[in-house]
Amino acid sequence: MFNQIGPLEIAIVLVIVLLIFGPKRLPGLGKSLGTGMREFKDSITGKDTGDRDDASERATLARAEEPAPSGETAASAAEHRS
Repeated sequence: MFNQIGPLEIAIVLVIVLLIFGPKRLPGLGKSLGTGMREFKDSITGKDTGDRDDASERATLARAEEPAPSGETAASAAEHRS
């Protein structure tokens, strides 16, 4: 009885969702559902977006700790990097 979900059942569910939430809120609901599913998948597979942020932060700190070329102040060396 419940072992197959066909196109008719999916259409009925979509019409009910449209009636409940209205056409203005559906794009936001779809976006939040997609974001939630992506975060869930990333947590299951062990992927973490924080790793990329940490790597870029370490690279920024390493550039800031580089010694200034001889004869230049730290401020002028920073201007050259920008």
